Amino acid sequence: MPDIAIARFAHEGNSFSPIPTPIDCFKHDEWQIGDGVPKFYRGTKTEIGGALAWLDRHPEWKPTFLRCAGAPSSGVLAPGVFDTILADITSGLSKRKWDAVFLSLHGSLNAAEYAHADYELLKRVRSIIGNTPLAVSFDLHANVSQPEADIPDILVGYKCHPHVDMEETATKALDIMLRKIKGEVNPVAVIVRADAIIPSLFARTTDGPMAEIKQIAADIEKKYGLLDLTPYQGYAYADSEAAGASAWATADGNRDLALKGATELVVEMNKRRPLLFKTLPSAAEGIARGLAAKSAPIAIIDSADHPGAGGIGDTPGLLAALVASKPTKPTAFCFFHDPELVARAQKAGVGAKLKVKMGGRLTPLFGPPVEAEVTVGHLSDGKYVNQGPVHGGIGVDLQGVARLDFVGLPISVMITGICHDATDANFYRAAGIDQTKLQVLAVKAKNQFRASFGAVFKEMIDIDVAGPAAFDFSSFPFKKAPKTLYPLNR
Repeated sequence: MPDIAIARFAHEGNSFSPIPTPIDCFKHDEWQIGDGVPKFYRGTKTEIGGALAWLDRHPEWKPTFLRCAGAPSSGVLAPGVFDTILADITSGLSKRKWDAVFLSLHGSLNAAEYAHADYELLKRVRSIIGNTPLAVSFDLHANVSQPEADIPDILVGYKCHPHVDMEETATKALDIMLRKIKGEVNPVAVIVRADAIIPSLFARTTDGPMAEIKQIAADIEKKYGLLDLTPYQGYAYADSEAAGASAWATADGNRDLALKGATELVVEMNKRRPLLFKTLPSAAEGIARGLAAKSAPIAIIDSADHPGAGGIGDTPGLLAALVASKPTKPTAFCFFHDPELVARAQKAGVGAKLKVKMGGRLTPLFGPPVEAEVTVGHLSDGKYVNQGPVHGGIGVDLQGVARLDFVGLPISVMITGICHDATDANFYRAAGIDQTKLQVLAVKAKNQFRASFGAVFKEMIDIDVAGPAAFDFSSFPFKKAPKTLYPLNR
């Protein structure tokens, strides 16, 4: 019976976040090993969930589950975190000879010690496993490089944004790996770089220019018989030499064919670059539109502090604009990450009145706190299971939730114990918020939000405001990214 080792180390590191990411962020989110892995991931729409389903279809393979760690996008990994988590994986790999290895990675792993940390990870893994077949999955927001592409036997990236194809991505990688083991294919990969670092806000694959790119990639893959062709959008907030969009083509033994396919795709990506850079309304303008809308609910989306893009759940600009608008219809703001305020509300109890400061707790860089008198409207432990379609089946623990209702204004504010993506319906239920009864939901989110709530909101209005993942990042202090890339070359 052949043996396969399975591990995961997934994180997207924002170089411009003022808050480093500690190891506890992984331990609070995805932190499994051994028998805990199938118990946690089975039946989920994730890469490891896909690997488990693949194993069910291939019972001849015997799996060993090494460390599986994942955390929401946030700041660069604090010193030592990368080596600590990777050591869990490499120590397991070094204990025996494997017939295959599968790694679920992100592709924009950014550590204090290594800006292009997935490359460092792959080098270390390869040094241990030798010529053992290595299959890898990446997020389509990976920042990739040719030296990185030369290490695994097969690497497949998501094709969908929002990311609803995680399971399928793992399945494809494992299927190609099995074909290589059987001697049916010889994967060779080529990276071709695009001419820009692109923001993800208008790069959804459900519509617009990147929907066209997704289809073009599929057509090119079919035309040339490629094993895989992934258009990587890249992660705009990771400052590394691998920054920027690119195409990763994998062919069966024919490097020239891979280069041809990747080059054709990048030409099409470059053509559509202008469609990905737009002018966004301010927070005040977006809220005014939402409050004036005749239909409801309306979502005002602040992607500059979106946890899925490395936000910190602390920037106050959107709430300040909502308060200044003095709404007369029901509104809600989601969310602030403030465990101390959650604890204070829990101690006071539902119905208690408090004078609070919200936002601006972690850094003054993005504005001062919003001060208000509030009533504690709802409390919960913040534990739930994602109902999907993003990360469906994965359990979440927000470590306490409080809903604070303004005195004198119809504004409710969600406060959480940890900083977490606001993309699942059960996230809002944890705060006792019914989105359908609001005129406006002001939310720290982005495209994954649309996958869950496209049918709920009558309109979604994107705004730009100060934050570590602001839409206009051209003035951010990039140091390692190529200055030839748009918009850094403006």
